[in-house]
Amino acid sequence: MFILYIPLALMILYMINRMTNALCIQKEIPEERQPKVFRTINILITILLVSSYIEVLFT
Repeated sequence: MFILYIPLALMILYMINRMTNALCIQKEIPEERQPKVFRTINILITILLVSSYIEVLFT
């Protein structure tokens, strides 16, 4: 289970980062705010992925 989950989680993070980049470009977010946007979204997605892994693991 763990072996399959890690590559899928990395692929999800990569796709989310691509969409975040497109959002920053479309909404013309200033360069100095972009790292904060990326950090926030990455932390939230990582929490979501970890919690979903724990839920699948223990159910």
